[in-house]
Amino acid sequence: MHRLHLLRHAKSSRDEDIEDKERPLSRRGRDSSRRIGETLKAGIGPIDLVLCSSAMRTRETAELVLGGFKPRPRILFEDGLYLAGPKALLQRLTQLDEKAGSVLVIGHNPGLHELAIALAAPDSPGYRALAGGKFPTGARASFVIDGAWAALDRSRHQIVDYVTPKSLGDED
Repeated sequence: MHRLHLLRHAKSSRDEDIEDKERPLSRRGRDSSRRIGETLKAGIGPIDLVLCSSAMRTRETAELVLGGFKPRPRILFEDGLYLAGPKALLQRLTQLDEKAGSVLVIGHNPGLHELAIALAAPDSPGYRALAGGKFPTGARASFVIDGAWAALDRSRHQIVDYVTPKSLGDED
């Protein structure tokens, strides 16, 4: 059995003079990332691997939310995850080594939200909130994956947790 966690980066700066990929987190995004990090380890347990978009805002989110993890999980910053759609994300995930039991993906919308909906079993407790709403900055959807990573797209999976900054007492 595997666990998959999809985390959207925190709020970023909207400075017009900075290229999209290089936009840093805003002060609010840094604060939110720290709050997410305070609850993340208790919420998802140990992580074997983190796949993170190479964008500045996702790298900063990763550093802040993983600050309390000891030992630190292995982090791969990948250009292919920058603004990746659900198909590209799924393709990357189906290539994971089976030894990776718990994987956290830190990326962008709309790809993460679309992937989460495509993977989610409609009878999961968090399905309605996930499918019927937004996937705001700082949101996380966690799944139990009963089969192999290579077969991830062949079935739907139970959502075991859907957390938004608002549910953590943060504004969004």
